[in-house]
Amino acid sequence: QVQLVESGGGSVQAGGSLRLSCAASENTYSTKCMGWFRQAPGKEREGVASIYSDGSTTYADSVKGRFTISQDSAKNTLYLQMNSLKPEDTAMYYCAADPSWRLCQTLRETFRYWGQGTQVTVSS
Repeated sequence: QVQLVESGGGSVQAGGSLRLSCAASENTYSTKCMGWFRQAPGKEREGVASIYSDGSTTYADSVKGRFTISQDSAKNTLYLQMNSLKPEDTAMYYCAADPSWRLCQTLRETFRYWGQGTQVTVSS
């Protein structure tokens, strides 16, 4: 069972930056695809970004050019660098993992493993 622990959330003003981290308990077949999702109050959870073991990345249109996903395989850690934050980025951010390349491409929320989430709040 893969364990995922997010950190790095907080409150920031619009235009600011935050970096989220996700520590994974293993770096195996189960974590070939790693992704970030978010859920704002009253809204459905949506995919933000993902990275596959070959380094390929996928981003939601709403964050392209502002967010960057990366990983440090030696540390089993996933990152999400968030720049030029907007109030609409306010949400609970979740780290997720799955073996599927297809899920990495589509950012569907049927990932197998999930963290508990970290809150990001952007004020105007």
